[in-house]
Amino acid sequence: MATLFGSQNKSWQKEQDNFTFIDLFAGIGGFRIALENLGGKCVFSSEIDSECIKTYAVNFGEYPEGDIIKLDIKKIPKHEILCAGFPCQPFSISGHKKGFEDTRGTLFFNVLQVIKEKKPKVVFLENVKYLKYHDNKNTLKMILQNLEDIGYKAEWKILNAKDFGVAQNRERIIIIAHLKESFDFSKIEKQEPKKLREILDKTGPFEFLQKDRYTILPKTKWKKQTSGLIFCGYRNMPIRKNGVRPNTEHLSRVHKQPNRIYHIDGTHPTLPSQETSGRFWIYYNKKVRKLTINECFKLQGFPNDYEKISSVGACYNQIGNAVAVPMIEGVAKEIIKQLL
Repeated sequence: MATLFGSQNKSWQKEQDNFTFIDLFAGIGGFRIALENLGGKCVFSSEIDSECIKTYAVNFGEYPEGDIIKLDIKKIPKHEILCAGFPCQPFSISGHKKGFEDTRGTLFFNVLQVIKEKKPKVVFLENVKYLKYHDNKNTLKMILQNLEDIGYKAEWKILNAKDFGVAQNRERIIIIAHLKESFDFSKIEKQEPKKLREILDKTGPFEFLQKDRYTILPKTKWKKQTSGLIFCGYRNMPIRKNGVRPNTEHLSRVHKQPNRIYHIDGTHPTLPSQETSGRFWIYYNKKVRKLTINECFKLQGFPNDYEKISSVGACYNQIGNAVAVPMIEGVAKEIIKQLL
C-alpha cells in the first residue's frame, strides 16, 4: 500500500494496537471503519475500482493495492483477521445470479489462496443473502467445504443491518471461518432499528417530484411490513416487468426501476449495488423527494466526517456496494471476544 503524507485524524481511527487485519475488496472502506473503531490496525488493503481507490486514499491516507488476481501473496503481511466482502453481483438478484459462471464469482478462490498462505486466525466474509440459495445451495456448501479443507471451522448466518441501529432493511450472509471450536452468533449484540426520519438531512439541496408524477395511497392502505418498510405510494410511470419477483408485478423492484415511495417512519429498502442515479424516494412533509448522497451514506452507518469525492453517480454506486458499518462492527466485537 502506498502511504500518503499527513494524518487523517478521522473519527473512527482509534488507538490501533488491539489486533491486525487486512481489507480485501476494500471498496470505500466500510470494513476498515468498523474494525478501526474497535482498535484494529489495517496492514494491507486491495481494491480494483479506480474511483473507490481515490475515495479510500482520501479517507485512510493510503492507496490500496490493485487487482487481487495480480497480487504477490507473499508480500501481504501477517494478520489476525482477513476481511473480504467479495463481489456480490454474481450471486444477487439484481446481478442475474450467475455465481461462479461470472468471473467475479471465482474471486473467492483468490481469497482462499491468501488464507492458505497466511493462515489468519479468523476469516470474516460478507455477501448477499441470495448466496445461501444459489445453485440449490451448492455454492455456499462449496465455499464452506473449501474453508474446512484448509483447516478452518466455517459458520454462517443471515444478519440484517436494521438490527444494528441503522434505518435500512439489508440482509446479508456473514461467514466466519476460524481455528477454534465454535463461534456463537447468538451473542452478537443487537440494537433497535432507526426510522428514516432520524437520518434525514435538515438542509438540501433536495430533489422533489412534481405532484403529477406520483400517487400517495390513503393512510388506511399504508402497511408496515415485517421488514420495517412502510410503502405509502408510487411514481406514475410504466413498470418494468423484467426481473420482477413473482406475484409483485404491481410493484417494481428497487433494483430495476424504483417506483415505490416510502414513509419516513419506517426503514428503507436495501440500497442496491448497481444504482448510479440515486432513485430512492421518500414521503416527507406531504412532499416526495429523493434521498441525498449524504443520507444514503448514513443509511449504511458511515460517519459524518467520511469524505465523498467522486461524481454523484459514482457515489451512489459506491455506497450501494458498501457494507453496513454498524453490522460489521457488531460482528467484529464478538470475533474479538470469542476468537482472538
